[in-house]
Amino acid sequence: MSDTPAAQPKATGFEAIKQYFRDFKILKDNPREYWGMQIINVLDSLAYFALLTVVTLFLSTDVGLDDADAGYVATALGSVTTILLMFTGIITDWLGIKWSLNTAMFMRAGVTLAIGVIALGPDFEGRGWVVAGLVFLLAPSMAMVQTVFQVATKRFTSKRSRSSGYNLWYLFMNLGAFGAGFAVDLLRFPAESAEAGGEASLSSTWVVLLGVATSVVCLVLSFTMIRRETQVIGPDEDPNDAEEDEKQLRKTPLENLKALVKHTAFWRFLVLVTATLGVRAVYVYMYLLMPKYWTRVIGEDAQIGLLSIINPALIVIGLILFIPIAHRFNLFKMLVFGAILSSLSLFVLILPWGAFSSDVATAYYVLAIFSMVFVSLGEVFWSPKLYEYTAAIAPAGQEGIYLGMSMMPWFLAKTVVGAVSGHMLAQWCPEGTGEAIRSGTIDFWSSPEAMWLILGIWAIAGPLLAWVFRGWLTRGTDFELGRKKVEAATEAA
Repeated sequence: MSDTPAAQPKATGFEAIKQYFRDFKILKDNPREYWGMQIINVLDSLAYFALLTVVTLFLSTDVGLDDADAGYVATALGSVTTILLMFTGIITDWLGIKWSLNTAMFMRAGVTLAIGVIALGPDFEGRGWVVAGLVFLLAPSMAMVQTVFQVATKRFTSKRSRSSGYNLWYLFMNLGAFGAGFAVDLLRFPAESAEAGGEASLSSTWVVLLGVATSVVCLVLSFTMIRRETQVIGPDEDPNDAEEDEKQLRKTPLENLKALVKHTAFWRFLVLVTATLGVRAVYVYMYLLMPKYWTRVIGEDAQIGLLSIINPALIVIGLILFIPIAHRFNLFKMLVFGAILSSLSLFVLILPWGAFSSDVATAYYVLAIFSMVFVSLGEVFWSPKLYEYTAAIAPAGQEGIYLGMSMMPWFLAKTVVGAVSGHMLAQWCPEGTGEAIRSGTIDFWSSPEAMWLILGIWAIAGPLLAWVFRGWLTRGTDFELGRKKVEAATEAA
């Protein structure tokens, strides 16, 4: 009997539960290289999100830049990473997974170590800007690692396990992000210091230096667990397809670049990337707009930490539930559905608060929770599917450049929203907004609800247009055919 999980859509009760766990067997297609990359994914995400959490604080308190300059450096880091994603994708296609990963980790370890040594050493004239320059040098490795993960997930999964493989990659990334918060507090605020009520005995520099340790461990894992880079073939797939793909691999960067602009798939891909920019921005609002919005409409004692953890918690739970059945759904439909669901999270915030409670703080807590639930559930469906769509539409040997560019909406959204977030808050949610809401002296177009309406229209317009042009955007792909093959294989098992 085939290892493919048997599809039993009408199963109920205990049999349905058993069927759900049998569906995990599809991940047996993935070799040890895939699982090695997921361990590396967790470690890299741990260091990456920990760095993002403290980078402005580190640049100000540890090396002496003022708040404005620290903010500019952090924003510019995201912008430089965005620009480099296309080029690191080309390099990944050329060097291959293992050597691209090793190059990125060597760079990360060396630059991060230099930052830490200078930050912990004696002060000198211009030290802050020297460190800022080194922070910029982290951008190439940050960009390259992202493209490596995308290419590896495609290469180390079969067609039938690819949906689950991308969802699992996204799950591990969020586990790393979840652990980053604990790592930051552990390194900056040791237990004995917190119990004594004193200040942190370790600076943010130690959080930055976490990148050295994780990079070294990732290098060890790369050399020991990644032995091959050939495309994984499932038991019901034609090995001749993979052999043909192998002939397209390892072209020079110039050859790949010339071929790129000739493919109509590339232009379809760019349209979809542009369409998802507004949805990507929703996740930027969560840390650039939401915290101040919450404290201004709910009150200074708003539990912003509790509200913030709703997102990673629901993503982890949702992906665990979704992974074994991800292959059963049409890729593009799930992408659009999830993007619309995430966009609706902003429209939740324009609902009349009086319909939820007579108390303003309680009502806005309820709206905030519903909004976070919508955005998180949407992310479970759509975000991994964007990478899977990109992998499916990319020609063999050019996965790196396509998958690297699939990350561009995230970094572009951070740059754009970062530049205008302060202006939006000043216009629609300044200090005193909560009091104005309670007294009923604020009109709609001067309220935060107007801000969320405008941003919501921008967010939802993209996926709606993608659905309208779905025939063109999916031309030449086998999304539906691949899903039906999987279903046929499972029913025959």
